[in-house]
Order: sequence, then structure tokens, then C-alpha cells
Amino acid sequence: MGKFNLDGKVAVVTGGTGILGSLYCRSLAEAGARVVIADIDPVRCDQLAAEINSTTGNGLALGAAVDLGSEASVKAWAAGVLRDNEKIDIIINNAATKSPSFFAPLGEFPLDDWNHVMGVNVTGMFLVLRELGPAMVARGTGSIINVSSIYGVVGPDQRIYEGSWYEELGGAINTPLVYSVSKGAVIAMTRYLATYWGPHGIRTNTLTPGGVSSGQNSEFSEKYSARVPLGRMAQAEDMVGALLFLASDASSYVNGQNIIVDGGLTAW
Repeated sequence: MGKFNLDGKVAVVTGGTGILGSLYCRSLAEAGARVVIADIDPVRCDQLAAEINSTTGNGLALGAAVDLGSEASVKAWAAGVLRDNEKIDIIINNAATKSPSFFAPLGEFPLDDWNHVMGVNVTGMFLVLRELGPAMVARGTGSIINVSSIYGVVGPDQRIYEGSWYEELGGAINTPLVYSVSKGAVIAMTRYLATYWGPHGIRTNTLTPGGVSSGQNSEFSEKYSARVPLGRMAQAEDMVGALLFLASDASSYVNGQNIIVDGGLTAW
């Protein structure tokens, strides 16, 4: 079990204050890692860091805000992360964004929205890796975990969105094309980096969550759950085991893989 221990490791988590990101940050800190919480809102980053430090008592979490849609912001942020930490052991590219017309029909989807989502979900990930990856290469060790989505692997079943509702997101929801495309690109990026940086001791893998229960209405949850062999949507906590496995030395020979945590949805 010692291989799962993250004592002395430094982990950077983008999208660190979101539903999954905040849990990832807490779990990494509880496993002993120093966690750099990266998200666009500096107040939320610092608040989560303070909460984690209070809960764990180890004072290892810190906030480091960044706008992944801005190259200048990513470059300045990365320079600060490298300055304030003697090393980077783990990079978790978890950030993803929505746009003003995110749920618009395909025939009406604005180009500005497309560019905004791709700019964070794909280009932002590239910028993080470009700025932080070489420091890992210089040390000859590290684990990169790129977070995708089940809809980067398979197409969404449009039937489950009939009557769907998500109050916090403003009403009816769907999975837009830009989301699937961006998450498919994440998997491709993982495979490239696994062969590009693998010879330098860097492991790059994808963590792909299935649908996570986070406030969808009962009709959506029931329709989605009916598509899953385990008969339910995922809870955020269901992702933690796979995340810690990929972050730790327990997965020391795992490289270029897509770990799908979907309750068996893609086994049909």
C-alpha cells in the first residue's frame, strides 16, 4: 500500500475548485501531497486551500489562480508555480469550461463559443503542459493525468436529454459537439505525450469519468442510469481511487492509457 502514498510529492490541479477538482485536491492532500490549486477565481482557490489545510492539518495546499484561456496568464502562473515549488511530480489537467451559448443547437452554435471552449479545454491544457512539462523532463520523473469525459470516447445518447433539467446551469441541458470534440482531443494528447515524454520517465494517462451526479433532475438521472450496467450515475468519490492510482507509484508502468470510470456504460 506504500506505493499509493504521495508524501513529498507536489501535485498541480487545474480546475481545482470544481465539483471533481475540489475532491481531487482534498484527496491528494490527504494522501500526503502538496497541492497547487489552480482555477480562474483566486478567492475560491485560496478558500479551498485554507479549508484543506484546516481539515488535513498539514498546511500543504495553496491556491494559484490562472486563466487558461490566456497564454500570458498561463506563462506567468507557471513561472510562479515553478518558482514556489522545487519540483512538480504530478500534473492533473482537469479544467474545462462552458460558454454563454454552450447548450445552443448545433445549427446555431456560435463560433465564439466554440473557440472559447476549445481555448480552455484543449489549448489551455497544451499551454500548461508546455510550460510545466519540461521541468518534469529535466528531473526524469512525473505523472500527468489528463481528464477527459465519456463523451470523448462515445457519442452521447440524445434520448436521455429529453426532459432533462439542470437548475444551476439555467435549465435544459445537452452535450454539445464542442465538448465531445475537446474531450476526444484530450485522449489524443495523452497518447502523443506518452510516446513523446515516456522515454524521459514521464507517464501520461487519461482519466475518463462517466456521468457524475451533480444536480441533474430525476428524469435525466433515471434515463442515464438505465444506460449503465451498475444502474446508477457516478458519484464524485468514485473517481478518487483511479486518480490516486495514476498519480502514485502504484501505476509506475502504466503509460498512454485511458482509465474509464463509467460503471460499465461503454461495455454494452
